[in-house]
Amino acid sequence: MIRLYAILAAVVLAVGLGAMWLLTTGGKGDDKFAQCRASQIAGGAAAIGGPFQLINAKGETVSDTDVITEPTLVYFGYTFCPDVCPFDMSRNAEAVDILAERGFSVTPLFISIDPDRDTPEVIGDYAFNLHERMIALTGSPEQVKAASQAYKTYYKAHDKSDEYYLVDHSTFTYLVTPQDGFIEFFNRNDTAEQMAEKVSCFLEKM
Repeated sequence: MIRLYAILAAVVLAVGLGAMWLLTTGGKGDDKFAQCRASQIAGGAAAIGGPFQLINAKGETVSDTDVITEPTLVYFGYTFCPDVCPFDMSRNAEAVDILAERGFSVTPLFISIDPDRDTPEVIGDYAFNLHERMIALTGSPEQVKAASQAYKTYYKAHDKSDEYYLVDHSTFTYLVTPQDGFIEFFNRNDTAEQMAEKVSCFLEKM
């Protein structure tokens, strides 16, 4: 009987330790950011992001490695967007300022999905008016499509015979770093303060 109790105690201890391990690691193995993650990505984080070539406000062709030189908040939108994009980009800029106050340097990056209207000059003015550190990129339709596909974003322009056409598009913001690539995404419900808090968690573990 004593032996039976000893075996049962050992089993209970093993189960308890296993449960504790799952709670502390989140069941995510070697993910150093496990405690910071609030989302689950189908296919894992490596499924989002990747190389791209686009055009900056000076008309120069740049790659992802040219512009993502530090932690970066990446957003796909367009300058003629009447409400969603200005709100999201202003929020991202505010998050960048909050992070700066905490000692973290983060770049806000805007990638246009409306290359027909968003010329280098247009995106340059757009970025200048939103934040002094903001980088804005455009490109050919093929370049923009390739970048969008890399980040699994969606966009579809309405009838372009109307000069005031709108573009439907996804509205996620992506946290990307040079070292780890895509790390996390944020949706429209995240406030600037919430974004800064989450980004801080990731950056503290880098």
